[in-house]
Amino acid sequence: MLTMSHHRKHELPSQGFTLPIRLATPEDVGGIARVHVEGWRNTYPGVVPDTFLRNLSLEASAYRWQGVIASQKKGVGRTLVAEHPHHGVVGFIGVGPQRTSLSGFSGEFYALYVLDAFQGQGIGRALLTAGAAELRRRGNRTGLSWVLDGNPGRWFCERLGGVQVAQRMLEVGDARLPEVAYGWTDLVPLARLWEGAGVR
Repeated sequence: MLTMSHHRKHELPSQGFTLPIRLATPEDVGGIARVHVEGWRNTYPGVVPDTFLRNLSLEASAYRWQGVIASQKKGVGRTLVAEHPHHGVVGFIGVGPQRTSLSGFSGEFYALYVLDAFQGQGIGRALLTAGAAELRRRGNRTGLSWVLDGNPGRWFCERLGGVQVAQRMLEVGDARLPEVAYGWTDLVPLARLWEGAGVR
């Protein structure tokens, strides 16, 4: 259940996409947590340890996202949500300054999740391109995204122009799993998919 915000919602231009993509508010925390937990449980069976997936908690995820959304007021990253009129938040993306020391990339796509029932409808593409436009507005010309090796999102990044630029090992529960970084050395083409030719 989504509690509608009483604050003015900052909707981004949708370029023909039917679901609003907007800046997340504190009222979205529950919906974001649901998408996040379901995303992990539906994407990573057989990839990450089963115990890790079983132990994922909506309450813990919501607590974490409360902090993330609150930090937006301090200018630390942005979370954008795709909102369905009957189902609330069905997808989200987090973007902001790069959190690793990989040279040549100033911005980062932190996380991108869409509920299984809403995949294949262009929501992921809309979120990624809206995220690129947000990074551009915040002064980033380049960006990257870290993706677990077993995540189908790898191919999604490649289809939208991401190029593999690095690898590392990530600790997930009691396992160490390979993670791949995809980079965009120019975010303009990706952002233009969202904003159109008006991006400068």
